[in-house]
Amino acid sequence: MTDSAAPKQEPRLTSLSHGGGCGCKIAPGVLSDILKHTAAMPMPPELMVGIETSDDAAVYRLNDEQALIATTDFFMPIVDDAFDFGRIAATNAISDVYAMGGRPILALALVGMPINVLSTATIGRILEGGAAVCRDAGIVVAGGHTIDSVEAIYGLVALGIAHPDRIRRNADAQPGDVLVLGKPLGVGVMSAALKKGALDDAGYARMIASTTKLNVAGPDLAALDGVHAMTDVTGFGLAGHGLEIARGSGCDVLIDWASVPLHAGVRALATQSFVTGASGRNWAGYGERVLLPQDFAAEDRALLTDPQTSGGLLVSCAPSSLDAVLAAFRRHGFDAAAVVGRVGDRSERPVLRVS
Repeated sequence: MTDSAAPKQEPRLTSLSHGGGCGCKIAPGVLSDILKHTAAMPMPPELMVGIETSDDAAVYRLNDEQALIATTDFFMPIVDDAFDFGRIAATNAISDVYAMGGRPILALALVGMPINVLSTATIGRILEGGAAVCRDAGIVVAGGHTIDSVEAIYGLVALGIAHPDRIRRNADAQPGDVLVLGKPLGVGVMSAALKKGALDDAGYARMIASTTKLNVAGPDLAALDGVHAMTDVTGFGLAGHGLEIARGSGCDVLIDWASVPLHAGVRALATQSFVTGASGRNWAGYGERVLLPQDFAAEDRALLTDPQTSGGLLVSCAPSSLDAVLAAFRRHGFDAAAVVGRVGDRSERPVLRVS
């Protein structure tokens, strides 16, 4: 075979992305401006959850016993391994069903690939990774849609089901509630280090283990009477999704930063400036509503706003239900789940306060 006929070496998947994982999200302030007129559209009475509180999924009441949960999520590569990318993207998309308290029932694939740059084998591995996670969740990929795209994009439409009384919105937290986070923070920092060749094998293994762990505790948590609100912490970081709970519920949210679980090594990486651009965009979008201590370190602020891809569930529950909430997390293997704060008083202009 002559040199001219030799196959081209494929580029790294992350080199095809201007931003990876949930760090691709449009900045919260820009997104709010885009959606400000859409939110005024009339909604049918069967729509239990729409876009009004920036919740994780739409919910449509089918009857007195069933509500349909519908969501979609897709993004560009956060890692170079095609199979891992597919797994991460699928886990992240299905998480929104769990965050509403639902059980996934079906998925559709959303695929945009640069077909003249990536081989069909690589694209196939991405889809295989997504299908493997769907099998773990007990569902199938029943169809989807593909396009030829400049950047590699993969994700799912995920559908789920729940009893209408067990839907858990992000807007129903109560004053005095305790906040529990299911996974440590720092995925965005690890992804930034990975892209620059500064994440070691152990760090990569932790990143993959976290981002491919399905939030299967969601339905059990929603079944607890004392659980008032749930969401998952993704592209807007702990601060952003905590603020969504605050705004939707009309209450201040208080975060005890010393109690927030972090992935091993991420604070040191953040200190070395391995942070995503999305972290800064997040702060620019909502920082005026976040009250920090005067001596709060720059690396801690980067972690507070760090975009999480396939992040943990954030649960707002009555103090009397805390033991049951932690037990549900532990039962499903979320050993790092921890109390990270509480819900404060009612407020006309809720803020997130960090101590």
